[in-house]
Amino acid sequence: MIDPRIDRSTPVIVQGMTGRAGQLHTRLMREYGTNIVGGVSRRMETREVNGVPVFATCHAAVQATGARTSIAFVGAFQLLEAMQEAIGAGVRYMVTPTEGVPVHDAMKALELTRNAGVTWIGGSTPGMAVPGAAKLGFLPNDALRSGPLGLMSKSGTLSYEAGYRLAQRGVGQSVWVGVGGDPVKGVRYADLIPFYASDEQTRALLIIGEIGGHEEEEFAVAIEAQRFAKPVFALIAGSSAPEGVTMGHAGALVHGTHGSFASKRAALSAAGVEVFSTLEDMERTVADVCKNRGFV
Repeated sequence: MIDPRIDRSTPVIVQGMTGRAGQLHTRLMREYGTNIVGGVSRRMETREVNGVPVFATCHAAVQATGARTSIAFVGAFQLLEAMQEAIGAGVRYMVTPTEGVPVHDAMKALELTRNAGVTWIGGSTPGMAVPGAAKLGFLPNDALRSGPLGLMSKSGTLSYEAGYRLAQRGVGQSVWVGVGGDPVKGVRYADLIPFYASDEQTRALLIIGEIGGHEEEEFAVAIEAQRFAKPVFALIAGSSAPEGVTMGHAGALVHGTHGSFASKRAALSAAGVEVFSTLEDMERTVADVCKNRGFV
């Protein structure tokens, strides 16, 4: 079973820490409570960033810190090599926010992580968080609140707004995972169903999906097959998207009925998921259900 949960004690290294994005988000993650114990950069003129030691290789960082978790702020054409280095050094949990990873590189990364038993969140992900404990990536703090709702999302921006609105209504998240919108990636919605089913802190589940691909349909089949017993909600973006037009993410592309809002809504509804096309309807219903059932 894939377990995405981390906590304040989980040691994390940051690949690409000395870059602009790496430095910024290392600081923000540490301020939130994430236990950043080291960074990796080939620019060895920089030996530390804000008191965090920087190593020339992942192997050196892992040996010195004992970390088995990494977040990589590296370019799209460097990501595969960075993942190979991290996994070769013993990292077993990776988050990769990088957008625009070449599909062939992503396919190689997927095979690599599966063969090594590595949990890979990404690419093109805003990251993940256990609200009140730690986060990996750039999920905004004002959208994070500890609570009963498991949250998985393809879209970063839409999920920020959804998380923020629900948090303002007193409904926080147990574990938030941004699976990302790329067609080839690591963790998918269906992969996390066993975790959310067994997680005592998760009382209900919300997915933020979008048109394109068939991940939502896979999810619908999986929750039925696994008899997922908790309330499930889905907000699907792109209900009015024209056929054949990519809407933001590389995977958000509709061809005929395949990947359409209607096909996703039908599959999810048949599996007992309450489906929404607007934030307003989702926000109101999810908050009401969580409060009426005593989850918050």
